[in-house]
Amino acid sequence: MYHLISAPPANAPYPDLYVPAREFAGQIRWLVHNGYHAVSLRRVYDYWRKGYALPRRPVVLTFDDGYLSDATHALPVLRRYRWAGVLNLEVRHAERHDLPVWRIRQLISNGWEVDAHTITHPDLTTVDAARLRHEVAGSRVRIRRMFHVPVDFFCYPSGRYDRRVIGAVRRAGYLAATTTDDSLARPGHLYTLGRIRINGSDGVRGFASKLSALRQY
Repeated sequence: MYHLISAPPANAPYPDLYVPAREFAGQIRWLVHNGYHAVSLRRVYDYWRKGYALPRRPVVLTFDDGYLSDATHALPVLRRYRWAGVLNLEVRHAERHDLPVWRIRQLISNGWEVDAHTITHPDLTTVDAARLRHEVAGSRVRIRRMFHVPVDFFCYPSGRYDRRVIGAVRRAGYLAATTTDDSLARPGHLYTLGRIRINGSDGVRGFASKLSALRQY
């Protein structure tokens, strides 16, 4: 789980959301050298449900919200290895040009998967039924209209979910959903898939330590 691939500016409120581009490149090199292969969440889902083949040591690289650094810093590194990421798009980031539409199309043309991360990133456990439907189902509709992609997966803003939110995600037609729960994703928990958060303070050594610790389970 990544957010911004750049150094944090002075006084950034959440500096650990920023992974410097050089550190990101080093983390991807570590994955390559250790036999990992980046795949889409759709490919993992199809493996779980239909038995379609996956490469050895598959890993899904997710990028939450939608920032310019996805296109300017993450894309060139991943393209070097013919890898693609998964963009969990907060719709307003495209509409207010934090990550311009043409940049998102550039990601898609390079094999990236685009999934929904609501329209305005609220805590979904606190909103009323109409707002919940608007943020969950509405974000899927808007992304599909903008980019003509399936949008089969959902990402809970700030990892906040409960039974009511999961129900809304199911009714909207999503096949699975990702959380911020720090664990491996497992097929028995399709609507509460775990992820490994990568922080700006991790560096390559911390990144390797996180993955190596989880591989034993």
